[in-house]
Amino acid sequence: MLESGLTHSNLSEVKLLPLSLDEFLSQVERRAYRTAMLSTRKPADALDIVQDSMTQLVQYYRARPAAEWPLLFQRILQHKIMDWHRQQTRHKKWFWQASNNLDDDSEDEINLVVDEREQDPAELLARASDIQCVINALEQLPLRQRQAFMLRAWEGFDVQETSATMGCSEGSVKTHYFRALQALREHLRNNA
Repeated sequence: MLESGLTHSNLSEVKLLPLSLDEFLSQVERRAYRTAMLSTRKPADALDIVQDSMTQLVQYYRARPAAEWPLLFQRILQHKIMDWHRQQTRHKKWFWQASNNLDDDSEDEINLVVDEREQDPAELLARASDIQCVINALEQLPLRQRQAFMLRAWEGFDVQETSATMGCSEGSVKTHYFRALQALREHLRNNA
């Protein structure tokens, strides 16, 4: 028995949790930074968002099972990104000019029509010869479309998980994802 009253088996359990959380955070940090960078286009703000998201995950959810961490982290990250955009909108509204709403959350019936062509995001990205072209295309997407694409294609979340993370209906996720795929295809076709 150790001085603090922990047995060797308890000590190994205590050591495993932070190590596995550290490993999880090291695995997601680059993708999270890329996601935040695409949303903010400001390196310092993107880094702050990722750090705040990681801190909040550690602070409030470290005791949760490791299987829940990806969804929890993405939910925190997406909420931080939305908070950043709201702050920017308020700032522009009060200090510069009225901002235009570039992101339409409403569902148009025409956009709910299923595209019969292949919609595999991995294939879409593989066909792009220049990753910078893809990044440029992603940066041009409206925020909600970018979020849906990043969560579905890059993080591998299903529609239900993406819906929970984005805080919108599954239909909205499908619409945003469909619109993002259309825009990315068009951009890649025009720049190929």
